[in-house]
Amino acid sequence: MAFEFEKPLQELQDKIKELEKYASKNKLDLAKEISFLENKLEDKKKEIYANLTPWQRVEIARYIHRPTTLEYIETLFDDFIEFYGDRVYSDDHAIVGGIATYKDIPVTVIGHQRGRDTKGNIKRNFGMAHPDGYRKALRLMKQADKFNRPIICFIDTKGAYPGKAAEERGQSESIARNLVEMAGLKVPVISIVIGEGGSGGALALGVCNRLLMLENATYSVISPEGAASILFKDASLKEIAAESLKITAGDLKELGIADAVIKEPDGGAHQDKEYVFKSLDETLHDYLSELSKLSSDELVDDRFNKYMSIGEYKELT
Repeated sequence: MAFEFEKPLQELQDKIKELEKYASKNKLDLAKEISFLENKLEDKKKEIYANLTPWQRVEIARYIHRPTTLEYIETLFDDFIEFYGDRVYSDDHAIVGGIATYKDIPVTVIGHQRGRDTKGNIKRNFGMAHPDGYRKALRLMKQADKFNRPIICFIDTKGAYPGKAAEERGQSESIARNLVEMAGLKVPVISIVIGEGGSGGALALGVCNRLLMLENATYSVISPEGAASILFKDASLKEIAAESLKITAGDLKELGIADAVIKEPDGGAHQDKEYVFKSLDETLHDYLSELSKLSSDELVDDRFNKYMSIGEYKELT
């Protein structure tokens, strides 16, 4: 078990193993006792996973063994060819992208990529992109627009890299330009939040016709820790902030920001990756088929209407 809230499950599993070992060693029939504990374990699983708090979902979204963008690309797409560089400064390993085929349809695929260990995270800068990464993403989007290829984006980042070097190279401008350019793309754009979607670094790949979220993914203007530091002057109140921010897939679906929530197995996507890949594949195919029927002008209008319909307001007379 990976998380603190799963400790009661681990304790029950350990008890079951001990009882099985003891029964085998002493040639005893303890089937009833073992069955009782197994039933208790299943009941506890249902209780815990059906009542996850927003902060617990944040923990799952950040888990290092959660499937990454490249794993989704390898599983869902064929003939992927990765492209490199922004044609201005460098290649940013925190953003991966290229062309592929999806069910025999040419597509452009772009996503945040984090590491699976310390070495990988250093190379990928923990999935936090510099301006070079967003310029690379925009270059691929414009190419897709030119050649009429649908764009699939995978969002998985704490946010854009906030360092001095990134600011010197125009971090804010690169993100803002992506927002403007994505709004006017004349091809279908589907963005999928597969882990943590943080701040402008996530939104730079998130201006889309349809936004999909995995069940335990989060999408927010700021991290719970950051919000707690600002609002309460205490980052340790992150759980309260997570609740207030409405950052879970369920919250965002209810608010009309997310269009679909992809079911995950108990404990998170890392528990059964094939199940998650299959579920996402089915939903992605349905939405891409729907959007492919729209003309270029209709796609732009559809994207505009999606964002104009988010939120509520009243006109004062």
